[in-house]
This record gives sequence, structure tokens and C-alpha cells, in this order.
Amino acid sequence: MAARRPPSILVLIVSPALLAAACGAPGAALKPAAACAAPGETAGFAAVPGGRFLFGADAAYPEEGPEMRLHVEAFEIARREVTNRDFAAFAAATGHVTDAERSASAGGPGAGSSVFTAPADRAGGWRLVPGATWRTPEGPGSTLAGREDHPVVHVSLSDARAYAAWAGGRLPDEAEWEHAARLGLPDPDDPLSGALGPDGQPRANTWQGIFPLADEGQDGFAGTAPAGCFPADRLGLHDMIGNVWEWTETPANDLQHTIKGGSYLCADNFCRRYRPAARQAQDTDFSSGHIGFRIARDVPPAA
Repeated sequence: MAARRPPSILVLIVSPALLAAACGAPGAALKPAAACAAPGETAGFAAVPGGRFLFGADAAYPEEGPEMRLHVEAFEIARREVTNRDFAAFAAATGHVTDAERSASAGGPGAGSSVFTAPADRAGGWRLVPGATWRTPEGPGSTLAGREDHPVVHVSLSDARAYAAWAGGRLPDEAEWEHAARLGLPDPDDPLSGALGPDGQPRANTWQGIFPLADEGQDGFAGTAPAGCFPADRLGLHDMIGNVWEWTETPANDLQHTIKGGSYLCADNFCRRYRPAARQAQDTDFSSGHIGFRIARDVPPAA
């Protein structure tokens, strides 16, 4: 089944009162907590068999092509994204200070990390917020209370690499990530099936409604969801599609690396990147409230 092309962006004029009612606060949970799996139930690694696959198939944006047949060796990938709880254990054990935290300490022009706020007024959208870090996701005064099991965000490529090394793994490269995501699709012939069921109901944490004006929250969340909250795919992996973008080890150019999977901000009218082929180039020292990561590891050689 060919991927549907992104429609033209529709511009609407909506009152601030309606926007405030329609858009949830970052990280706000609408789905009952009991509906999410316990963190331990989604931990560990899943085996990804080696094989050939069509990289970049079903492209919806020019940068996702060209299609090419690639071979991937067998490897293992984490069943869920790295959480705030996971990253806190790493930071406590190693004393690691993230790039965003160093930026916050240095201050000055360009300091901070990128935060998205619902546009209830003209100040909405993306902002560089001094003091926004993985510990304070919306900036000074915000906390991780109630979000211990959400994916860690405001981490750069080097932060993700440091965690992966400490945890005995590495970041997956783009081909590995896409191979795993394709094998996990509920319907291998439908590249959108990781995000939407045949009835159009959400299978992942994305944006329902007109972005950025109104998130209808049909998936149960406004903002990030606990890692592993949505059902596992056919490989036993959670949130390969949606929730947060994930760093990979593949360079996009000399200054940027590739992120995969889309996020809770991907909508039908904008950024339809909740497909395995979707890719985006991101500055290696960049961090934001919608980029996290998961780790992979090599399969031990047979005895």
C-alpha cells in the first residue's frame, strides 16, 4: 500500500479560548494511569533478525528517498525508550551533565533547550527556553513529578551516546532502526499502521486534530506518554512510532544526525512522519522536548 501524501496545511483562525480548551499542557495525561503497563513489564531487549529490506520505501517526503535494498545484521533493540527514571539512575551513577544543563549554567545568547507550548495565544509554538533540561522539561519551576516513566527528553546526541555506553549498549543506526520498525508494523503493507488502526483509531502517541491549533487527544495524551504505555508491535517494541523522536547513530551531514519515528507532535495535516521511512536531520548538539532515544546492542557471537 503506498503512503498517502501529506495534505496541504490548512490555516484556521481560532479564538484563544477555544485553543486553551483544546490543547493540553505538556506531558498532561488524559488516559488513566492504570491503562499503562508497569515500567518493568516493558523493559529489556527484543531480538531483531538480520535480513534485507527496502530502505526508504513508501516515502511521503523527498528526503526519505531514494529507495534502496539494504542488508542488516541481527541485533537487539530496547523494547521501550529510555525513561526519566532510567536517565536519573545514569546521572546519579556517573555525574553526567547534559548539554542542555551546561547551556543553562553558561547562560547568554542561545542558551537553553527547545520547548513546545500549545498556542493558546500568539506566544505559542517552539521557544528556546533557558533552563529547560531533562530535569525541568518546561524550564525553571517545572519538574518530573508524575513523569518518571515518560521518555527522557532535552538530551543531545552525545548525552544519548553516554547513556548507551554506560548501559552496555549503543545507539542503533538508521537502517537498523527502520528495519526493526518495518518488521514490527501491524500491517506490513500499510506504512501508517504503526500509528493508526484500520478503523482510524490511534495506535501510538501522535497529534490528532489540526496542528498546532488543537490536539483532540484521541490517543489519551496531550504531550508525552509513559514509555511502553501503548501496545507492543509485532517485535515486542513499544513507541517506535510517535511519543518522541529517537536519535540514531547515522549522520545526515557534517553537522547533523538522523532522528526517526516522529513524535506526539506529528499530525495528519503537518509532519506526517509517523512511518518507518520518516527521517529528519537534527543538529548533533540540539535538544528539545520531543527528542529522546532507545538503545541497541550487538548479538553475542555464537559459541
